[in-house]
Amino acid sequence: MTVLVLTRPDDPTADLVIAELNGRSVPVHRLDPADFPEALTMAARIGPDRTSWAGALRGQHRDLFLADVRSVYYRRPGTFRLHPEMGEQDAAWAHAEAKAGFSGLVSSLPCLWVNHPHRNALAGQPPVALATAARSGLTVPRTLITNDPGEAREFVAALPGQVAAYKALGTTHPSDRDDWPQALWTTQVRPDEIDGSVARTAHQFQEWVPKAYEVRLTAVAERLFAAEIHAGSEASRIDFRADYDSLTYKPCDVPDDIACGVRALMDAFGLRYVALDFLVNAGGHWYLIDVNPNGQWGFVPDLRAPITHALADLLERPTA
Repeated sequence: MTVLVLTRPDDPTADLVIAELNGRSVPVHRLDPADFPEALTMAARIGPDRTSWAGALRGQHRDLFLADVRSVYYRRPGTFRLHPEMGEQDAAWAHAEAKAGFSGLVSSLPCLWVNHPHRNALAGQPPVALATAARSGLTVPRTLITNDPGEAREFVAALPGQVAAYKALGTTHPSDRDDWPQALWTTQVRPDEIDGSVARTAHQFQEWVPKAYEVRLTAVAERLFAAEIHAGSEASRIDFRADYDSLTYKPCDVPDDIACGVRALMDAFGLRYVALDFLVNAGGHWYLIDVNPNGQWGFVPDLRAPITHALADLLERPTA
């Protein structure tokens, strides 16, 4: 039985898990959906004599039989690469068909997923994630999502210090290079900085929480791994992703109420893996600010090996 890893060729996070599985002599098949349809073919059948799809994915070097898949690690798959001579309309149609056919076929595999892409998609929407976190017992800062500049100014003006965190609802912004999206970091916003451009799309404004430090909490099934993140520069104090070189890390315990809330959130979304970001104030109160069902974890040195082992343990399970 094989662990299927769906990701791009350049994914050091997946590399860690694959190396661990190889060390355990667990069969692994790494596959990038971007190879479909030009360098990857599929053929699968279902009918009166079958309750699930049977067939194979055939690459340039190896074949994968669907019945052999014991679990799927859905990491960071690429986008379908279509024939370069296709016109714009034909390419749009072919992409939609590839998504319905190839992605639909793989998504139907009745095995353990870490995580299933449909569950990732739902948990990755901030309005859904924050509401689910609040219902799960986790504290969420006061948050406004709006395209009304007046509402935004009124919300920020009512906050302590009249300052909010502006955070993109997605993670990246398109750039001139399709393969190199531009990250959008958290910024501080005051009422007089909010102008009419807010009306052009949805924006998220969140209460500014004065933090003593942040915590990245990574959950793998029932196992929780947490580390304090201490900022060493002004940029990282606003958004730690803006200056990784200035950060220091310290593994920490997870309070019981936070652990209960995290597990409730995972159950609500049906997740087996999630990365969560918390702000911890001077009084030790944890505020959840981000839910990332496919977040990175290798950047915390002391937790890299434990999380790798936990993911390999989970993927090695023989059944879902």
